[in-house]
Parts: sequence; structure tokens; C-alpha cells
Amino acid sequence: MPTNAQRREAAKRKLDRQLARRAERAKARRRRYTVAGGVAAVVLVVGIVALTLTLRHRDQRAGTTAKPATSASTSAAAPNHKPVTAPVRPKPLPASVDCQYPATQQPSARRVRPPLAGSTSARGTAQVTLHTSAGTMGLTLDRALAPCTVNSFLSLAQQGFYANSPCHRLVTDPGLHVLQCGDPTGSGTGGPGYTIPDEVFPELTYGRGLVAMANTGQPDSGGSQFFLIYGQTQLPPRYTVFATISATGLKALDRIAKAGDDGSLEPSPGGGKPITPVTITSVDVTAT
Repeated sequence: MPTNAQRREAAKRKLDRQLARRAERAKARRRRYTVAGGVAAVVLVVGIVALTLTLRHRDQRAGTTAKPATSASTSAAAPNHKPVTAPVRPKPLPASVDCQYPATQQPSARRVRPPLAGSTSARGTAQVTLHTSAGTMGLTLDRALAPCTVNSFLSLAQQGFYANSPCHRLVTDPGLHVLQCGDPTGSGTGGPGYTIPDEVFPELTYGRGLVAMANTGQPDSGGSQFFLIYGQTQLPPRYTVFATISATGLKALDRIAKAGDDGSLEPSPGGGKPITPVTITSVDVTAT
């Protein structure tokens, strides 16, 4: 018959196993419902909430360094897949808004001046061209959607912040089809030395042809990193949409997505470096 000490030890081992199982289940739930997080000095990533989709596990990656996009992601990036309609705010913003860009403790990845703060126009669009090693991508920036974000993006582009910077992350998982760019260091940790206020609303949705800001998972934590959406993407309305992508740009994204990613960021935050390297060589602001 076991002694009291043995029974206590057995009970302790049972409790330890229960706690370990609970921790593993919680970790699995976090992986399923969000691929986001970090603090200012950690990778800025795109989160994902997929209530009806379970992220594809890439078991076949074992022993490999690269994998092409699956048929599901290729289908989502097919040239005949139409872009979504650009979102519209249910309640328009006033003609101008107050934009503030608080400094961060983390220094800027490149020496730049913060954008002008204060009264900022919420009217009109701006045309920008991303010249990349994988093709040209035209963007139409919409101040009515995100005036503070557009103001910051134009300021960084005109100062050369994005020139010769890699797009460090491609994701081809069901429910998240994005190419993430905007960090000159290529590490996923770089930013401009300040943050941008969130410019979101509950009705905001995401899809092919939109451009949105990455963040750390915390409110008002966006900076310079952004993601280009080339296929179906399910996200909570926590990522500021500020631009749309031209048809030529989408074709370039389709080619990049079809080649796939190297899986170096699996299992979290997901995806990896694009197999087709993508570097933003320069950015032209053609109309403001």
C-alpha cells in the first residue's frame, strides 16, 4: 500500500501533467486564433483571427528549406481573382484631423524626420509607385480612410526610408495571404522611431488588393511596416487600411506568392522569407 508521501508525490505528478496539458492547449488556441504579438522591440506582424479556418500545418517542411505555395494559396493569388472593393468609412472624417506621432524608445532604422503633426487633410488621394526587384507596384493612398497613416507613409517615402529595403515576410496560409515590407533592416523589428495612431472602424474588412499597416498587437503601435494583400485574408479590424494596389502590382504579387516562402518564420508568426527575393529599390510619389 502506498505511503502518504508516495500518494502526495503521485498527486503532485498528476497536477503537473494537468497544468502542462492546459498550457499546451492554451498555446495551441493562441496559435489558432492569432498570429500576432510582441512588443515594440519585437517583430511587427500581421495578426489573424480565423473562426472557421484552422491554419494549415506544414509538416512536409521537415527536412526542407523551401516550399512552393499550395494549390489553395495559388488559387487565391490567381490573376483572375478580382480585388475587393476598397473600404469606405461608414461615417466620413472631417476635412482635417489632428495627427500625432509619439517617439518610441527604439531608434529609427534610418535617420528620418517624423512627419508634420497637427492638422492633417482627410481629403483626396496620393499616387505612389513601389519599384521592386520583383516588379512595379502602384499604390493609391486614400486620406479619407487613414489621413495620419497616409501622411506618415508619404513622409517616409519622400525621405528615402523605404529605398533598398527588403520585404522580409510572405505568408501563403489559408486565411492570410500577405507580403510584409517596410523594415529597412529586413529583420522585422525595424521602424521609424515613432508610432502612428490606429485608424480603424468596426466594419473594416480585408482582401485582395488592399494595403494595411502592421503593428505589434498593441493599440496605436504601427510604424513603417505594412502588408500587401494578394488573396483571401481574414483579420479583425485592428490593422489600418490606407491604400489599394494596381493591377500590375497584383500580378507581381501573384508571381511572388506562387513561388512560396522558405518557412523560416514557422510556426509563429508564420510564413517566411519569399523564395523570390523582394527588395523595394525606390519609391516614387507621383501625385499628392
